[in-house]
Amino acid sequence: MRVAAHFDLSAGQMPENVTLLPDGTADVTFAASRQVAQVSPGGATRILATLPAPADGGVKTPVLGFPLTTGIVHTSDGTVYMLYATGTADLTGLWRIRPGQDPERIAALPANGLPNGLALDEHSRQLYITDSALGTVWTVPIGGGTPTAWSAAPELASTGFLGANGAKVHDGALWVTNLDRGTLLRIPIRSGNRAGTPQVKASGLAGIDDFAFTGRGDDVLAALNAPNTVVRIRSNGTSTTVLDATNGLQNPTSIALRGNDVYVLSAAYTTATDPNLLRARLHGDR
Repeated sequence: MRVAAHFDLSAGQMPENVTLLPDGTADVTFAASRQVAQVSPGGATRILATLPAPADGGVKTPVLGFPLTTGIVHTSDGTVYMLYATGTADLTGLWRIRPGQDPERIAALPANGLPNGLALDEHSRQLYITDSALGTVWTVPIGGGTPTAWSAAPELASTGFLGANGAKVHDGALWVTNLDRGTLLRIPIRSGNRAGTPQVKASGLAGIDDFAFTGRGDDVLAALNAPNTVVRIRSNGTSTTVLDATNGLQNPTSIALRGNDVYVLSAAYTTATDPNLLRARLHGDR
């Protein structure tokens, strides 16, 4: 394993989320700089776009008090989708960057919310958005439009800081983490894109942020932000620490996999030392 890229903390380059392109390039959101960047397989960083700053500086952004870019996904045609939270009605929502074009907002989300996790269901062409402040999952068609409140189950609510957080579509369900409650949830996607009842698949995971499936059934790798660890969660709900601060983690936020290559983004929110991208290899039986 190695730290493949170091980012500029003073410029707000705190990586919050990641999506991988087929060649191993990582598209990442830099939370505090309102930016989307590309990190090459060799570790070179290039800024793709900077989203417009809110007129009030983002002081009304729920919970955090600064504007931030959060979840990110991409489609096979090179279009990138990301979330932006500003505390203002004119900017908060789902944004899109088409190749060669400027970023544009394609769905407005509530200014008093904190859109955080973003998941794509390529089959239904729906995007799912977790709101960490409102304890809600929104769904928006991939072309944009008016969001629909898909689930506001109690399991998504915060207990004072951030609730529903990371999100991934997997095996007929939306999987969501709840940072405050330390849980990994599975919400079945029913016919007509209706939300089923959330099932707690793992608990006791303080500070759980985003995660990625390993390709081995329901096993996931999850970033635990405040504990500064990455854990492997088995399908039976048990977890094992696989990376920690000694490996270079600095408040890990998100994880992506390409085969057995693991990408871990660290934002250094509280360590305030070295936001980075760690590369590692996944081991273990399928």
